Amino acid sequence: MQDLRSAGEEEMIETALSLGEKAFRGRQLFQWIHGRRVQDFHEMTNLPAGFRLKLQDSFRVSGVTIIEKQVSRRGDTAKYLFALPDGNVIESVWMKYHHGNSVCISSQVGCRMGCSFCASTLTGLTRNLTAGEMLSQIYETQRETGERVSHVIVMGMGEPLDNYDNLLRFIRLLSDEKGLHISQRNITVSTCGLTERIRDLMRESLSITLAVSLHAPNDEIRRRTMPVAAKYSMEEIFAVCRDYFNATGRRITFEYSMIRGVNDREEHARELAERCRGMNCHINLIPLNEVKERNCLRSVDPDIERFKLVLEKYRINVTIRREMGSDIDAACGQLRKKFLDQAGCNPDNPEEVKR
Repeated sequence: MQDLRSAGEEEMIETALSLGEKAFRGRQLFQWIHGRRVQDFHEMTNLPAGFRLKLQDSFRVSGVTIIEKQVSRRGDTAKYLFALPDGNVIESVWMKYHHGNSVCISSQVGCRMGCSFCASTLTGLTRNLTAGEMLSQIYETQRETGERVSHVIVMGMGEPLDNYDNLLRFIRLLSDEKGLHISQRNITVSTCGLTERIRDLMRESLSITLAVSLHAPNDEIRRRTMPVAAKYSMEEIFAVCRDYFNATGRRITFEYSMIRGVNDREEHARELAERCRGMNCHINLIPLNEVKERNCLRSVDPDIERFKLVLEKYRINVTIRREMGSDIDAACGQLRKKFLDQAGCNPDNPEEVKR
């Protein structure tokens, strides 16, 4: 059955016309699904009963169901484990900041990028999420917390640019003025550096923030920690990032997870600073969320601070990401992996999850 939550207003108008209704019924349908975020056709009370029955017979509105919720001691972070209708499970994280509420969502079930410090890649890639399934994580989090989401980060499970078409549809629906209407400037998309897709993205006339997961100052370290680096060199990544800024005027963010003894020495900071010299960028230093299945340790605080000071001496814009949810399963894919292990499920067989 076709998922209407992945459809735009024009597509819903076409659906209404194909079912013998007037065009305005499609606009009403869009308002119910993306404006009021209703999933049950029977609740769409200003639509004719016959139209609702036809919709129910041929369409669905994708949603997610909360399996587990973990809340940090400070109460400013919550991690959700969501079940999809096909039995697969994904994660999202809600974070409360002084400037508003952010939700970090997943774009895929699992991930095939293979980063050595990440739990999302432990089970590989199962499938892409639809635009509707990506939206549903935000809609359900907002419903459950009772608070509006103002910022969205596509940085959970999966590589967003590996799910490119669904990602674009998601961004446009999320920022639609008749839907949740989150400004594109408040949407961040993270990538491990798929350069050809970054070039595609720069031609889409979007005003989102692009975050590149760098995690290393050079190719040698990056290849050890991120298999995707065998295809995309640092030189290529920095070249496309400069082009992206020139084309969009949007500053690039570089994500840099601090891994003890791997990428956190002062010489690494100097090398990274040299690469970023003259670039309009921001470096986000991330104290690593350790994953027990991965042999990577979090850098100690003094080393993180020294790293930051070196970058600042080179006049690089840099911050240390505020640690939120360190007392819960905060690392990407960690909660899902624990759930699958406890349930004795094979992630490649969603029917096991359903049972």
